[in-house]
Amino acid sequence: MTSTIGTSAHLPPGIAVHGDAGCALTQRAHLEPYHPYRSPFTRDTARVLHARAFRRLAGKTQVFTRLPDGPPADHFRSRLTHTLEVAQIARTTAAALGLNAELAEVLALAHDIGHPPYGHAGERALDAALRGYGLSFDHNLHALRIVTWFEERYPAFRGLNLTLAVREGIVKHSRDYTSSEQPELAELFLGQFPPLEAQLIDLADEIAYLTADLEDGLDSGILVLDEMREALPLLREFHDDALRLYPDSAPRLVYSDALRRMLDMLVTDLIYEIRAGVAGLGATTLKEIRNAPTRLAALSPKMETERARAKTFLYEKLYNSPGQEEVHAHAEQVVADLFAKLMAEPGRMPPDHRAQIEAQGLARTVADYIAGMTDGYIEELWSRVRQD
Repeated sequence: MTSTIGTSAHLPPGIAVHGDAGCALTQRAHLEPYHPYRSPFTRDTARVLHARAFRRLAGKTQVFTRLPDGPPADHFRSRLTHTLEVAQIARTTAAALGLNAELAEVLALAHDIGHPPYGHAGERALDAALRGYGLSFDHNLHALRIVTWFEERYPAFRGLNLTLAVREGIVKHSRDYTSSEQPELAELFLGQFPPLEAQLIDLADEIAYLTADLEDGLDSGILVLDEMREALPLLREFHDDALRLYPDSAPRLVYSDALRRMLDMLVTDLIYEIRAGVAGLGATTLKEIRNAPTRLAALSPKMETERARAKTFLYEKLYNSPGQEEVHAHAEQVVADLFAKLMAEPGRMPPDHRAQIEAQGLARTVADYIAGMTDGYIEELWSRVRQD
């Protein structure tokens, strides 16, 4: 496979979400005049970038922001820096395919905006707490609640008033929902796949975090390069190449180059596989993508095997490593304790959250409050309530 991709890789133009003024996918819940020189999706990008929830991603864990029993570390990815890396991959992939790169970028920027503090450990704990009340927590659905209600920047309406394409992609980029599960999402084309601009976000996310977490894991000292080489043939191949090309370079620069090449190979493979999937289907319109037998954003069998190997390795050696298990247990305890305390004493929540109790119920309101916290804020609040 060559890594040179030109306009020959572009998909039929009818498959892309064009974003023209008259396009149904650019419609907003609240009517606004079109901007004279910014497209609807460019405006959505600005709205996400300026959102408080987006800024809070800087204070939320990706894998770790510190080593166990260590001080905060400046160079490990946060949820925000991870998001920016996903956006770069998504925009590049969409542009190479002739899709709407602006739409792919804003969906990538918003894809993690609904995550609670402490990463996936916090999400598990919040979901477990809600299930005791017959509810659940889904970060995609929470992200939609953030952009349609919780963000307050405009006097004319609540939320960010994002386009229909962005609202659909926020919810459906990584999974599909049915009308029986979520009847309130009927406008989001339930029962159909999202456009390719949304479909590719999930794999852009995986490619970004797998290669980044391998790098952060090595830099942290938790991962061992020899074990990585043994478990990951693709990385070993690129690392051997880098060793031959740069025999006098520092080891960190050599494995960084290998990871860069691994990322490039995965992205290139994704581009070719989407192109091949569309060609195999014979699709020329977005409608055909929506009604295809399966999602078309995928990796080739060989690269899918490499992706799965990397993910398995990271779970075994990094995410569930002994030190990280202690961090996860602490996160789950903090969320569970604070949820119980706020359920018992809802007056501890700010007035704007308490105002939501009548409409949303106490359990959902408490979960919404906790989900919006950064790691640092939830630790501080947890410490305060334990002392009371």
